[in-house]
Amino acid sequence: MQDQCTRTYGTVSSEKLRQLTGLQFVEGLVNGSLPLNQMARTLGYDIVEAEKGRVVITAEPNDGHFNPWGTVHGGLAATLLDSCMGLAIQSTVDKGVGSTTLEFKISFLRPITVETGSIRAEGKVLSSGRRAGTAEG
Repeated sequence: MQDQCTRTYGTVSSEKLRQLTGLQFVEGLVNGSLPLNQMARTLGYDIVEAEKGRVVITAEPNDGHFNPWGTVHGGLAATLLDSCMGLAIQSTVDKGVGSTTLEFKISFLRPITVETGSIRAEGKVLSSGRRAGTAEG
């Protein structure tokens, strides 16, 4: 994992993406050889672990994530889950193959607050087919 200050942010060219397996792509996000997306900078999350079929993302909740009631907006948790599950699926695909989220559902059990401390989202592939994959977070 790299320090948030030394990370780069942006997009990876389609030419570069075609040269990488999904796992190589996700590993590049973890080790810093590829830039994280701009949403990672905006929300302050980091991709910290990757292996085939499994990706972990962490974030430190702060008052910039608050909803009007002073707890962390559910969109932060949703983004972390969408990202870790999508990248877990991506880590299983061949060179030149992309993926996108079709749908996901989230149920909140309790609020996230600054006092919660660091939060961790782990995505694991349950099944991966030619046209669709299923992951859990």
